[in-house]
Amino acid sequence: MITVQGLTKVYGSRTALDAVSFEVPRGEIFGFVGPNGAGKTTTLRILAALLEPTAGHAFVDGADVIEHPDLVHDRLGYMPDFFGVYDQLTATEYLDFYAACYRIPRSRRKKIASDLLELVGLTDRRDQSVDTLSRGLKQRLCLARALVHDPAVLLLDEPASGLDPRARVEMREILKELQRMGKTIVISSHILPELTELCTMIGIIDQGRMRATGPVQDVIRQLTSGRRLRIMVLGQRDEAVATLKTLPSIRTVDMINGAIEAEYEGDDATAASILQALTAAAIRVSGFSQLDGGLEDAFLKATSEDVG
Repeated sequence: MITVQGLTKVYGSRTALDAVSFEVPRGEIFGFVGPNGAGKTTTLRILAALLEPTAGHAFVDGADVIEHPDLVHDRLGYMPDFFGVYDQLTATEYLDFYAACYRIPRSRRKKIASDLLELVGLTDRRDQSVDTLSRGLKQRLCLARALVHDPAVLLLDEPASGLDPRARVEMREILKELQRMGKTIVISSHILPELTELCTMIGIIDQGRMRATGPVQDVIRQLTSGRRLRIMVLGQRDEAVATLKTLPSIRTVDMINGAIEAEYEGDDATAASILQALTAAAIRVSGFSQLDGGLEDAFLKATSEDVG
């Protein structure tokens, strides 16, 4: 659905993007993460056919962003990291205006606005002025705006920025619903824990270069040094630690906040054998769980100086 090949963007003496390449298949939610200034927004603006690259190619639903920008605009909805709302309009008037910009007939615009307001949970705010909406509600309205022409692809630049926890949960549920409707979604965000739950794929960019890309759990496994277990025992910590250290799959063992944390090399079957070894040693295990190294650990590893 989205293909990026060797994308490069140079501003004077500064290289904002350096041969960036990745693919997003149809129906995926792709999390695009990186530090400030890494090149995320530049990439999204190129994909939205709003900025020409210095070199390379990008395709959205088969349309070349350089040769066919009009086709890209038809097939893609872009939600930038600023509101760009018309404060004096009501929510319905706001969506009607943008639908008119896409030359949608007047006879269809009222239903489209009504359906989109229902989708993003703003039906009861349809006649409310945009300038009276909270930041979270404005974000939802901007998302609805990006959907007025029913695009196949959505590019969302920091959609949860500045939102409170409840508003972030609500936004996440809306995006999951859009995926169920068949949309392909690219999300630029700094809120890494939520991306782990929401996204099916991830791309990590730093200093204009792609450091890793692929399914979320594959990237985490690729970049984190090993899998970890949190183990709770009943009064036999020293014995448990000693037993763990004899196992060839165990890399490190630490005591953290009253629990044993063990890093190991292997898969779920290896974890099961570790538990079996503890019980065979007559250690009473009261808690045994996997600790996901997580996207945050993968991100830190990918953006460290020794990568690439």
